[in-house]
Amino acid sequence: MNLFHSLTRREALQRAGGGLGWLACAALLDRTGFAAHAAPASRNPLAPKTPPLPARAKSVIWIFANGGPSQVDTWDYKPELQKRDGMTLDGFDPKTGFFPGSAGPLMKSPFEWARHGQSGTWVSDLFPHLSKHVDKMSFIHSCWTGSNNHSPALFMMNTGITRMGSPCVGSWVTYGLGSEAESLPSFVVMSDPLKRGLPKGNALNWGAGFLPSVYQGTWLKPDGDPIENLKPAAATAGDAQRAQLDLLAGLNRRHMANTPIENELSARIESFELAYRMQTAAPEAFDISSEPEHIRKLYGTDQNHCKHFAVQCLTARRMVERGVRFVQIYSGGMENQQSWDCHADLVGNHRGFALEADQPVAALLADLEQRGLLKETLVIWAGEFGRTPTSQKGGKPGRDHNPNAFTVWMAGGGVKGGFHYGESDEVGYKAAADKVHVRDFHATLLALLGIDHEKLTYRFQGLDQRLTGVESSHVVKEIFA
Repeated sequence: MNLFHSLTRREALQRAGGGLGWLACAALLDRTGFAAHAAPASRNPLAPKTPPLPARAKSVIWIFANGGPSQVDTWDYKPELQKRDGMTLDGFDPKTGFFPGSAGPLMKSPFEWARHGQSGTWVSDLFPHLSKHVDKMSFIHSCWTGSNNHSPALFMMNTGITRMGSPCVGSWVTYGLGSEAESLPSFVVMSDPLKRGLPKGNALNWGAGFLPSVYQGTWLKPDGDPIENLKPAAATAGDAQRAQLDLLAGLNRRHMANTPIENELSARIESFELAYRMQTAAPEAFDISSEPEHIRKLYGTDQNHCKHFAVQCLTARRMVERGVRFVQIYSGGMENQQSWDCHADLVGNHRGFALEADQPVAALLADLEQRGLLKETLVIWAGEFGRTPTSQKGGKPGRDHNPNAFTVWMAGGGVKGGFHYGESDEVGYKAAADKVHVRDFHATLLALLGIDHEKLTYRFQGLDQRLTGVESSHVVKEIFA
């Protein structure tokens, strides 16, 4: 009878030659990175971890203005652009935008601007509600990135790399800090109504890449049940389902004890357990009908023009209130008029999307503040790039992509209020003073959560990978309160 007839290949390697074959296999796997970062002492890879550095924020809500909103029509007022309307921009590179043959002359902002708050911050009339909260915000006006194409720019903003397949910011954060929500996902993503589509790159924008899959974002469907199979099947509900999970967990843990290098199995076990707990906790967490009427009206859930985004912003508050670490909400769908991608009809495009987002995001800031949550919740407004100060020819006036300058703002989470950092040039074409690359933005976000971006690493393919890569990145400490 063959001694190894009933053994797996791994078990055969463990037993053959006194285990030397197993040791050699483990060494080879370690050299290639497959065995790196063995499972932590805790069986739950999402167990909360103490930040290695003093943390100003505990959680993040990122409003992702998908498509690339125009900085010179929203948060970065340029009087010189108003004066030079219709003039040629000397030194303008026609390849700046995605359509090099369509660049026109300089085009002034068609919106009205005014100063707001004690800080005297200039805001366009696109944001009558958010303009009341500028004294809570830190603006970075000198952001820039390296791609003028949506997909690579989205990947860059979300993962720090223009290629698909790398872990996103939310995955890195939950990998580094875990989650305080035992019965909810650690990282939640909400998108525009499906009739507009998902952002380019779809779920890769919130994927875990080479990190264990337990750290990937959980996408909430905009229609129907937010998560598939949230209600258990009648045949496996209650004690029967619990018994099945206990048996499965026991078998998996026995296998894991014999194959400790399979750290992905620990994540798989936890995903089963989390799914089971969510069937009880998630329906309540996603049910905004339990909110007082005045809170729902504050967000605008009764307004047709912003209802879907109001529900998402209110859900985001309920998520961080229950310990969810990272929430990302996409304003805008696939491209062009389905998002902030205003190649044509700048006025119609930006007025429409601002009308959807303005009241709900302003309500989110106010609601977090009145609950004492804003000081520990970092709220971010950012897209993947900006727009050119020049017009784009064809149809109603619009603007092309511009990776050279865009504005990001943050509120709460330990940042200064009513503060402005960096500058774009006099017409908003390029970042000019105190430039902030996307990697610097990522390093700053991590620092606010108490994470050193150079030390948050994961061994993959023989290298200690990190969100900010090997390039030099700096933390914008000037915005810290």
